[in-house]
Amino acid sequence: MPPTFLEHESAALLKTPTPGAFAHLHCHTHYSLLDGANRIDQVVTKVKDAGMNALAITDHGNLYGALEFYNECRSRSVNPVLGLEAYIAPGSRFDKSGASRVKEASFHLTLLAMNRAGFQNLVKLSSASFLEGFYYKPRIDKELLEAHSDGLILLSGCAAGELSQLLLSGKVDEAEKLAAWYSKVFGDRLYMEIQNAGFAIQKQCLEMTVDLANRMGLPLVATNDAHYLNQSDAAMHDVLLCVNTKAERSDTKRMKMDTDQLFVRIPAEMYAAFVGFEEAVARSQEIADRVDIQLDLKSRHYPVFQPPAGKKDIDYLRELCEEGLVLRYGADGITNVHRDRLEFELGVIAKMGYASYFLIVWDFVRFAGEQGIPCSARGSACGALVAFVLRLSHVCPLEYDLLFERFLDPSRTEPPDIDIDFCRDRRQAVIDYTKQKYGTANVCQIGTFGTLKAKAAIRDVARALSVSPRDVDVISKMVPETLNITLDEAIKDSPDLKALYESDPKIREILDLAKQIEGLARSAGTHAAGVVVSDQPISQYVPLQIITGKTDVITQWEGPTVENAGLLKMDFLGLRN
Repeated sequence: MPPTFLEHESAALLKTPTPGAFAHLHCHTHYSLLDGANRIDQVVTKVKDAGMNALAITDHGNLYGALEFYNECRSRSVNPVLGLEAYIAPGSRFDKSGASRVKEASFHLTLLAMNRAGFQNLVKLSSASFLEGFYYKPRIDKELLEAHSDGLILLSGCAAGELSQLLLSGKVDEAEKLAAWYSKVFGDRLYMEIQNAGFAIQKQCLEMTVDLANRMGLPLVATNDAHYLNQSDAAMHDVLLCVNTKAERSDTKRMKMDTDQLFVRIPAEMYAAFVGFEEAVARSQEIADRVDIQLDLKSRHYPVFQPPAGKKDIDYLRELCEEGLVLRYGADGITNVHRDRLEFELGVIAKMGYASYFLIVWDFVRFAGEQGIPCSARGSACGALVAFVLRLSHVCPLEYDLLFERFLDPSRTEPPDIDIDFCRDRRQAVIDYTKQKYGTANVCQIGTFGTLKAKAAIRDVARALSVSPRDVDVISKMVPETLNITLDEAIKDSPDLKALYESDPKIREILDLAKQIEGLARSAGTHAAGVVVSDQPISQYVPLQIITGKTDVITQWEGPTVENAGLLKMDFLGLRN
């Protein structure tokens, strides 16, 4: 009979465990919106400086930060473990009745990708959780989990997991059946998760989970459910939860984490917290060592324009440009300068493989023109003669000495970016045409994130600290109107704000807390213009979502991240004028 958790804690007073290897496998970034507070660059830096060689990202119900996290880890020689703290429905994901509150609608479950196939399955699971299972939260179910289990490691979850809830309810037989099902589906990729961050409920779960694991011969792993970087950040995280739940810190009945241990512990701190369970702590490193995710970020997944009569895309593009040259300048107005410039641009476009891209843009601009929808390119695309003769733009680059290289430089690898302005009222008609042309599943709008800017951070923190709206306005108006100004810059540039900060402890607390949450992601939304088009259904490459209250399917990743994944991003801008 293993010793109880309390006996282990007593043992901790008698000896100091020898620190060993450890990897965080349960870690929330600020993409666990208004719940996690870890900034990706900072958390990767901390684990690297602490001598750890791997780190997981397991945000609540989404993969918002997965690719950013992957790239940051790779740049710091830290093994990225891409994961998800999924919400799993009690029954079918399609059953959206019976629950009167969020806790009854889903359980938590920790999923980690072992390899590229596992990450692709995570993408499918996350997309389905939004598109099919959303009910209070984006949810999967056991049917989906079994269908997409390949390449995934399953940790049994925190105290809000189904296994823990069954154990806490005294339903030991049902807990055994659930663990047996997990074992059948995941085999040696199943681990029983235990935690100790200062919650009494975690200690109860730990004892019962250890007992169940011993009876069934299942391996244990210790995690910490890290929501913020350092122990000193607990007060900031508490305020962030108040912002999330629209509560005031003084409210004794609000949602609150009665611990300061949900931080990114270093290995020695984890071993100190799990005396007697050193194997479970060390097993986190064993699990991380099983993970090798090599994402393909070099391949392009651009749609292919099909020219008529079996012509090659570059030949058809040249044909259209020759026709456009005559229409723009007249047969007698074409000079060697025009010819040389067109040949140079077409040569670069052919070499870089963007002929199909230009034809795609030409096609939907042609459609807009035929439908009487005003449109025109803006920005660097106006430096391309090809764009002018295709009637994408209406500015002659030769007349104004505009450089093609600003738009498409053969020495750089970035894809071209043609921003097209459309009449706002009929922009959707062009998007619908594009979906019809390339397939609804192959076209969708791009997601984006609202972040806590300087003034918003002040207002949110002040409300959480029960400051009156009038006083909040006074403080907020002291922040200069400079675009994207930070609070540090505001305090430096505004004498009034600086004086208040230095003289008033209450104001100092508000601003210090606001500085800590400034820049964190607050909400997900739809990009005003970005549209992504791919050669296959986008869900094969990028996780998708639907924003609450909306119907459009959008990407979980922002525009630059979508492009980094090899997809074609275009801007359909809607203007009133």
